[in-house]
Amino acid sequence: MKLKKTLVLLFVVSFLAFSAHKYYLSLTQIKYKSETKSVQIIINVFMDDIELALNKDYHIDLQLTTNKELKNNDVYFEKYLKSKLQFKVDAASKEFNYIGKEYEGDLVFFYLEIEDIPTVTTIEVTNKILLKHFPEQQNLIKSKVGKKNKSVLLSKDKYQETLTY
Repeated sequence: MKLKKTLVLLFVVSFLAFSAHKYYLSLTQIKYKSETKSVQIIINVFMDDIELALNKDYHIDLQLTTNKELKNNDVYFEKYLKSKLQFKVDAASKEFNYIGKEYEGDLVFFYLEIEDIPTVTTIEVTNKILLKHFPEQQNLIKSKVGKKNKSVLLSKDKYQETLTY
């Protein structure tokens, strides 16, 4: 009987390990740089997910990393991020500058910056990236201010959090 249970367990684990399961996760890294008085933000998302979202929302065909890739795609990326991502530093709304993007494997890395931040006590993050198109989407926020690290996992049910340092 024990052998039978072990075989069934091995079969189930093997099946799950090789089944096609899609994870919907983005990572937003926030770091306060006191020497430049700026908050630097790096976001990475799966390329196919962000491409699908922008294609649907803006009725375009990005075709990322191909010869037919839209030349002005940064306009769409910036517009999308500004509509889905907001920051408050010490309770004051702050606009971020879109610096650019980079492709690495199946990920897109976005680089953002909030300038003229003399000190940071709290950062409120609202992150609705990909939530409209992927209900299972989770957005992990990792932050560092000075020597203090904070992390939070956001989702469609909880897409806003205030991090206190």
